[in-house]
Amino acid sequence: MQTKHSMVKQAIKSKILDGTFQPNQKISSESELMKQFNVSRHTVRLAIGDLVNQGWLYREQGAGTFCADRSSLEDKDRPSQKNIAIITTYISDYIFPSIIRGAESYLSDKGYNVSLFSTNNNHESEKELLEKILTQQYDGVIVEPTKSAFSNPNINLYLNLERMNIPYLMINAFYEELEPLYIVMDDEKGGFTQTEYLIKQGHKNIVGFFKTDDLQGIKRMKGFIKAHRANRLQVDPQNIITYSTEEKRSKPSEELASILASSGNRPSALVCYNDELALNILDVLRERMLSVPDDISIVGYDDSILAQLSEVKLTTIAHPKSEMGEKAAQVILELIDAKNGRGKLNVDTISSVVYEPELIERNSTKNLEIVKG
Repeated sequence: MQTKHSMVKQAIKSKILDGTFQPNQKISSESELMKQFNVSRHTVRLAIGDLVNQGWLYREQGAGTFCADRSSLEDKDRPSQKNIAIITTYISDYIFPSIIRGAESYLSDKGYNVSLFSTNNNHESEKELLEKILTQQYDGVIVEPTKSAFSNPNINLYLNLERMNIPYLMINAFYEELEPLYIVMDDEKGGFTQTEYLIKQGHKNIVGFFKTDDLQGIKRMKGFIKAHRANRLQVDPQNIITYSTEEKRSKPSEELASILASSGNRPSALVCYNDELALNILDVLRERMLSVPDDISIVGYDDSILAQLSEVKLTTIAHPKSEMGEKAAQVILELIDAKNGRGKLNVDTISSVVYEPELIERNSTKNLEIVKG
């Protein structure tokens, strides 16, 4: 269990890391901290004393306690650890091992140590990891944003990475307010490609499933809608099923079961946010004795191992996976090499990367035009 003085110490450190306390700014008084945390003056003094000894704070006689300027350390005085942090929403699930392997293999070949972290798509976990990175020696950070469709409460920590001249790069999505360098897929075009492929096969009643707390899902849903409009088809609002990370195991399946149980027209095709969801959907169809693709067509996204190993071989959108990881490793090392002392990064010749979607055709869809003919 965390001691009271450790709790106070961590809270002050967090305010330094997120920029609440700026270098050379006076922090809250002992009395204010006592009131804020409901602790004794002795506890507050222990916490402040530790932070002073560790270089986070400094005291001025008669004036108070101030936030130290940790960025004033000369780069040449910092040991070259050759450490890179990789933060993803997940480490061992789905396509993430392939992305991580691509990055880790390249960085290891270049003599870098790689530390892997997972946020589990949770902002509080992201905050804790960013604070950890800011307090340790890392040359650069590769980040997959957490719940990237939402306003991020940890933006100040990313700004502190910039202030401390620690390069970072975002993959799969990015926080638009930061305008970072990023490596992503054109997910809007991917969603368009999924949907138009089905429309060209004669499908008109198509249900789309999209995880909307991540930017990828928002963009894929936008592509879904645009494909309908481009082909002069109305989108039935009830045919767009949205869900959050926490709902991914339940809501899509429940919504599909409800649609299939209704007396209205059964959809002829399903567009899925990813292959993992497509496999969950297959379970619902099996329970209702529906066959893919004879009764209903499905298109996935990511061309994961799941798309190839399931009994229904999924038509899906290819994701670069290990290639993306390797490219991210290359770019983060370019950013590190581009550092100009303690000045700003020279990124004029380093660009973001957007991969074009490619449809992988297998046997999970049925061409209604051929059947009609």
